[in-house]
Amino acid sequence: VLSRHNHFIYQLRSDSVSISIKSPCAFLKDRTHLIADPAKKPRQRYVQKDGKCNVHHGNVQETYRYLSDLFTTLVDLRWRLSFFIFTLVYVVNWLFFGFLWWLIALIRGDLVHGDEEGWTPCVENLNSFVSAFLFSIETETTIGYGYRVITEKCPEGIILLLVQAILGSIVNAMMVGCMFVKISQPKNRAETLMFSHNAVISVRDNKMCLMFRVGDLRNSHIVEASIRAKLIRSQQTKEGEFIPLNQTDINIGFDTGDDRLFLVSPLIISHEINEKSPFWEMSMAQMEKEEFEIVVILEGMVEATGMTCQARSSYLDTEVLWGYRFTPVLSLEKGFYEVDYNNFHDVYETNTPTCSAKEMAAKLREEPLLPQLSLLTSLKHNLITQLVCLTAAFVW
Repeated sequence: VLSRHNHFIYQLRSDSVSISIKSPCAFLKDRTHLIADPAKKPRQRYVQKDGKCNVHHGNVQETYRYLSDLFTTLVDLRWRLSFFIFTLVYVVNWLFFGFLWWLIALIRGDLVHGDEEGWTPCVENLNSFVSAFLFSIETETTIGYGYRVITEKCPEGIILLLVQAILGSIVNAMMVGCMFVKISQPKNRAETLMFSHNAVISVRDNKMCLMFRVGDLRNSHIVEASIRAKLIRSQQTKEGEFIPLNQTDINIGFDTGDDRLFLVSPLIISHEINEKSPFWEMSMAQMEKEEFEIVVILEGMVEATGMTCQARSSYLDTEVLWGYRFTPVLSLEKGFYEVDYNNFHDVYETNTPTCSAKEMAAKLREEPLLPQLSLLTSLKHNLITQLVCLTAAFVW
C-alpha cells in the first residue's frame, strides 16, 4: 500500500514498514556554484585570503604615539628598513663617542704633544679623528687590539669609558632584541596553516550548516588552538545610520567548546544555521543577491616557541557554495592515518534544499507526527480487517 500526504511518503508492506520523508523545499540540482549577478559590483575585501587586512591608516596626525612604543615600531618595520636602522644606530653611536674621544684628546693637547717624550696622553696612540673612531669601535665591541689604550691619568676618559660601556650595552640589548623578536615572530608559522578556498552550505544531521575546512601542514602542532568567525556586511539602523562594515559574530562552537581545536589533521568547522544565525532567513536565491564577507581567525600557541600565532582568511559571498560538501582527505593506512592535501580544497555536490533554514524548519514543524499517525491509522485498519475476517470465520 503506497500512501502520500503533503511532503511525506510512507509505504506499508506485509513483511516490513518503510517511511521516507521528502524535504518541504526544492532540492538543489545541476548547479555548479553560486553565480553572482553580473550587474553586481564585486565587494572589496576587508581581509585578504592570505590574512592581510585591507585597511590603510591615513591622515594620522599624532605620529608621536609610535615613538611612545618604540620597540614595537622597530619590530613592525620591513626587513630592509630594519637592517638600515640597525646599521645606522651602531655607526652613529660609534661616531658620536669617537667624536667625544677626539674632543678630549684635542682639549688635553694630545693631538699636538702626543709624540713628545714624557707626555702622558689620555689614550695612547690616538692622534686623529680616525684613530678616535677606531678606538670607539674597539671599546664598544670589546675587540681589544691593544694598540690604543686609555691611561690612568685621564679621569674624564675613565668616565667616558664607563658611559660608553653602559650605553653600548643598552644599544646592543635593544637592537639585538628587536632583531631576535623579528626573526622569531610567529607570522611565518601562519603560512603553514591552511583554509579551504571556499565555504559550503549543506545539510548535516538534518540541520542547515555553513562549513569551511582548516588544516596544519607542520608536524609540530598548534597548542590551545581556537577559531572564531565574523560576518562583515553593511547595515542600515532603524535611526537611518549607515554602518559600512558591521561585524556580527558567527557561532562556530564557542558556547559548546567546539571552537577549541585539536588540529592534528584537517578539520571541517561547522556553523549551525539556527535562529541566532545571521543566515537564518537567507535562501540560496537571497544569498546570491547579498554582499557580505566571512572572516575566520585561527589562534593558538606555537609548540616550539610558546608564542601566540594567528592565521586569518575570508570568504566573499561568491565564495560560499550552496549545496556542496568537502571531499574527504583522511584515509587509514597500515598503522597510521594519511592526509591527502591534493583534495583539501575539493568539494562535491549534494542534494540540499534551496529554501532558507527558517523555512525548512517551519515546514518540518507543521506536521512532525504525520508519518507516525498515518502508519498507526493503516495498522488499525489492517487490524480491524483481520478481526472481521477471524470473526466471520469463527461464525461460519
